[in-house]
Amino acid sequence: MRAITIPEAGEADALVLADVPAPTVGPGQVLVDVVAAGLNRADIMQRQGLYPPPPGASELPGLEVSGRIAALGEGVDGWHVGDEVCALLDGGGYAEQVVVPAGQLLPVPAGVSLEDAAALPEVTCTVWSNVFLTANLQPGQHFLVHGGGSGIGTIAIQLAKAVGAHVAVTAGSPEKLEVCRELGAETLVNYRDEDFVDVVRSASKGHGADVILDNMGAKYLARNVDLLAVSGRLVVIGLMGGRRAELDLGVLLAKRAAVIATSLRARPAAEKATIVAAVREHVWPLLESGDVRPVVSSRYPLADAAQAHRQMEASTHIGKILLTT
Repeated sequence: MRAITIPEAGEADALVLADVPAPTVGPGQVLVDVVAAGLNRADIMQRQGLYPPPPGASELPGLEVSGRIAALGEGVDGWHVGDEVCALLDGGGYAEQVVVPAGQLLPVPAGVSLEDAAALPEVTCTVWSNVFLTANLQPGQHFLVHGGGSGIGTIAIQLAKAVGAHVAVTAGSPEKLEVCRELGAETLVNYRDEDFVDVVRSASKGHGADVILDNMGAKYLARNVDLLAVSGRLVVIGLMGGRRAELDLGVLLAKRAAVIATSLRARPAAEKATIVAAVREHVWPLLESGDVRPVVSSRYPLADAAQAHRQMEASTHIGKILLTT
């Protein structure tokens, strides 16, 4: 099969389309003919040599796909050859075929195209597991997501709005903020010329943020903690702004607040299956009703993966970028 390989870590041109052996389906696994794969920041980090796959995972990049089931491994029930699905992966998505643990498989939601479904698994599992299962966002609470125009941001806005939270976002352009507003964000902060702490605190009438979903890490740590409400929860899921920063524990103590750092890729298969099941139960009905939708910025053929990575690194996209086979 054709797949994107990374012979040597480096810039976008390090991504090389090559013929590689097709994967073999094993017990408890499903073989999927890939129609589309979603891009994620983790793919860029892997390409740069900064985020190696977990033990046993494919060396090929790609953490989510959509496609059709080509074969079922021993012991797999509830799925059939030909079913249209999307899947959360440990790796291997930039390819014409991929093997997936059956517990990480999802049906394509009614009303969502097979290709667009590739934009869903990683972001829905990331948002639901962090914002709701871990941080326990509740109706009426104040939620801030950094990078509101990203794939994660566009889904986080919609899910938080769907449960009745007040949503604030940061983004770097008027165009991105307008899309965030259309998706349900109430408080819009252009981080290039506004201080999100001042804007969100004012919009919440001094309350602050009950939950913050942060992809920046060190750069925003002190200000995020400053903005937290009493009993607030800061969930760090990315390190785009660095990995080391000073934390004033006294501020956390005074607020009885929490800082939580999580990742999804390295979790055991059983944990991922639990998250996927929760997403299917709680998020899929919202997709099928039209209350939540995937936001797709652009699509590239698999052979143009390098160009897709350049767009992601330039941060000109809004929503997800897809590779199509």
